[in-house]
Amino acid sequence: MKKGQIVEGIIERVDFPNKGILRTEDGTRVIVKNAIMGQKVSAAVNKVRKGKCEGRLLEILEKSALELPEPGCVHYGICGGCTFQSLPYEEQLKMKEKQVKDLIDAVITEENKGYEFLPIKASPRPKAYRNKMEFSFGDEYKDGPLALGMHKRGSFYDIVTVDQCVLVHPDCCKILRATLDYFTEHGAVFYKKMAHVGYLRHLLVRRGVKTGEILVDLVTSTQTEGTWKSEQNEEALLEGWKEKLLGLDLEVSFAGILHTENDSLADVVQNDRTVILYGQDFFMEELLGLKFKITPFSFFQTNSLGAEVL
Repeated sequence: MKKGQIVEGIIERVDFPNKGILRTEDGTRVIVKNAIMGQKVSAAVNKVRKGKCEGRLLEILEKSALELPEPGCVHYGICGGCTFQSLPYEEQLKMKEKQVKDLIDAVITEENKGYEFLPIKASPRPKAYRNKMEFSFGDEYKDGPLALGMHKRGSFYDIVTVDQCVLVHPDCCKILRATLDYFTEHGAVFYKKMAHVGYLRHLLVRRGVKTGEILVDLVTSTQTEGTWKSEQNEEALLEGWKEKLLGLDLEVSFAGILHTENDSLADVVQNDRTVILYGQDFFMEELLGLKFKITPFSFFQTNSLGAEVL
């Protein structure tokens, strides 16, 4: 097996974390990420060392018999946020349960081989369950139109506008689309990670699954000179964005709309300074009858209903 060689084969299983195991006709084992058990795929070998081969997925030649006729999300295959949306939820659970058991079996001592493995528990809500999403600003492709969403699969730069994401409540998708449309209209530019220039960085949306309260935080740099085309100053620009959001037809109301400044060179959501544009800087969520006060940067399980099951 040589680097650059194109191989074809059936994915016989998927190991943790997201490692599809392809077996070629001559029996060679190749690890291919982003593949699903039962798919026939082609891949380009990009690593060969110590008898192990890794390949980059090129094309799905034949779908797996396990897959749905249509993927569970319109962004599937392009967005890098999800890998298994083309599988029924029951098949996702089976795969994940096996991965966990395989990890335990690999390290359990001989005298403890008779341990009891409790079955996997499903999330009460397999879609629209997330109480937090962190979206990135960028372009759809190099020098392309402004985008807001998740990184394109396999890309460090390109962004897919996920305004129909099935992991979050439709209110969150409306907020994403309204934000993108507003800043596109005003000609605002995103922060370029390598050049360290630009204004728009991230959009943080948090929504209480139990309470329905929404907290939105726009994360930008402090670079305000020449980073949008309209003649408004930053205060007026953000005021217009706030009013755009408040005018949306949502199921619930906003707990708060915030603006956070972040001049970190790293591509992370960091809080240098936060200004409240509307409401308050936290929202409330409930778990098992307990109430939690959550700020934009609080750590909190992203699946509230699933956390209750655990």
